[in-house]
Amino acid sequence: MSASTEHFGEHKPAGRPSSSSDRHTYVIDPENPAEMARLMMQERIITEGMGGLFPEGQTLPPAARVLDLACGPGGWVLDLARTYPDAEVVGVDISQAVVEYASVQARTRRLANVTFQVMDVMKPLAFPEASFDLVNGRLLAGFMLPGAWPSLVAEGYRLLKPGGVLRLTEGELSLTTSPTLSALHELGTRALKLVGQSFSPDGRHVGITPVLPRLLRQAGFQHVRLHASAIEWSIDTPAYYSLFKDCLMGLELIRPFLLRTGLIEQDQLEQQIQQALAEMQQDDFCAVWTLVTVWGHKPAASSPA
Repeated sequence: MSASTEHFGEHKPAGRPSSSSDRHTYVIDPENPAEMARLMMQERIITEGMGGLFPEGQTLPPAARVLDLACGPGGWVLDLARTYPDAEVVGVDISQAVVEYASVQARTRRLANVTFQVMDVMKPLAFPEASFDLVNGRLLAGFMLPGAWPSLVAEGYRLLKPGGVLRLTEGELSLTTSPTLSALHELGTRALKLVGQSFSPDGRHVGITPVLPRLLRQAGFQHVRLHASAIEWSIDTPAYYSLFKDCLMGLELIRPFLLRTGLIEQDQLEQQIQQALAEMQQDDFCAVWTLVTVWGHKPAASSPA
């Protein structure tokens, strides 16, 4: 739970079932308008903070087809489509409202090379195999169950053309000098462990980042590599205000999830949140958020003998 409920959310509503009465695995209420606003802001923070669309130095082939998993409000998709006008970019998300919003944004920006579709990325996707040159996903851990990750990576493999790339970006919670925010982070990761949405052996971390490279190798991807990005949001940095605001919104939105776990009482949670916000506004507040991008190549087709 922290700046960006990265932190328990760029956790799009992609884990939400079609009916709001069904159980969903997204830890924040995906129907809350404040969450849409937070995600829109967070998409921009992540892309700028990481240093662009492909900070690890990747390039797209001519006339590339790109799929973004759990695209949320579509910020990464729209930026990619504008930067690569010859590419065809598709975003999928389980939320009809999110897809409608993203589609309006594409039309408003006159981006004819973008489409958005309603799909659940924890199920097989309605595309033929070998449809895309790049399959991308950012911060899916807010709804993905540990047991669902191998299927998602395998689906990425199926959808890629030979030589295509699966690219996934995940992160742990920010490291900060706020003792109370650190305690809230630990509360959040313990809550994720309690509900079965964590790879951490002890509930002290989300635990997805060390697992991702192996998941790709096990699915058959080759040349699996990692790139780390660090976003500093100490109080005297340009990123501070945006990530502080994202954190403030995330703390509000994550409340119901934390209280449902029974790990903390409401009065105590309210007190800790207020204390954390005060500590984050101290002159000596320091913070850094680390993201890890993992990517691998589907083997190229064998050359004829």
